[in-house]
Amino acid sequence: MEQSYRIFGSEMSPYSVKVRSYFRYKKIAHEWIIRTTANQEEFSRYARLPLVPLVVTPSEDVLQDSTPIIETLEKIYPDSSIHPAEPTLAFLSALIEEYGDEWGNKIMFHFRWWHEDDQRAAARVLAHSRVISDNESEVASEAKNIRERMIGRRYFTGSSAANADLIKTYRDDLISILEKHLVDRSYLFGQRPAFADFGLAPELYELATDPTGGGVIKTKAPLTLAWCQRMLEPKNDGDFEEWTTLAPTLNPLLKNIGQFFLPWTDANATALLKQQDNFKVSLDGKFYEQQPQKYHAKSLQKLRLRFGAIEDRAALDKILLEAGCLRWL
Repeated sequence: MEQSYRIFGSEMSPYSVKVRSYFRYKKIAHEWIIRTTANQEEFSRYARLPLVPLVVTPSEDVLQDSTPIIETLEKIYPDSSIHPAEPTLAFLSALIEEYGDEWGNKIMFHFRWWHEDDQRAAARVLAHSRVISDNESEVASEAKNIRERMIGRRYFTGSSAANADLIKTYRDDLISILEKHLVDRSYLFGQRPAFADFGLAPELYELATDPTGGGVIKTKAPLTLAWCQRMLEPKNDGDFEEWTTLAPTLNPLLKNIGQFFLPWTDANATALLKQQDNFKVSLDGKFYEQQPQKYHAKSLQKLRLRFGAIEDRAALDKILLEAGCLRWL
């Protein structure tokens, strides 16, 4: 009998959902363990950082951070690869995965913790998942603590009154692009999930579970919603497409990345080098301001290393140049 992996995670964590979706796609034996106060001691024995998802391998090795978890497992389970064989498409998929993890998360986090109804709903769901109790006052106390803690983290992620209208535009632009791209395909690169799908879909899935985000996606983006739900149990239903068929509707997403995400993440990395407490960057002529974040700088560096390792970049450079992405890589 195949030994099982253990995934400590949360239904409210897009990165946990991302990793679980990958395990399901690869049909890797696993146990899904919702992190609660009841298993905190066990979780703490394994965790280098107090973050989910945390994967414990059958040999008791510990993996944390969703992207490295998937990249590690992809080497062990290469069948039905999530990476297109063509290097140009493989990099574009990795670029969108990074965009989903870092930029998509900013959109999701803002709407989850901005409006009062979303705050209360999310905090209560998280409280019920963490506190295994029928004691209403205990759940309410945990929800209050969670809400206050997460509201306190908003500015750190760029969620602020100054940025609120911009983030709404970023959300609406993104789902509009996806609605057009998903008209005749199941996944971003064709009829099977790519690295890109695992990065972006969980963020929008989480957005769709909240009152405000759910209302928007359910009414304005039914194809995007169906894709997010499909990615909970992704399947290999065919091949990746060629760039020629992807380009008409995937190019707008790449242009969105070049217009907003890449200049933002580059400015974030620069601010860290300069040891700035805050940074301001012009995105499509409008200023976006927040505190710099170390993780984003590290993931950008890895993306640039991935880009630099491609031997023949002629076709890729042309695509990235036209999308406004090349200058940032």
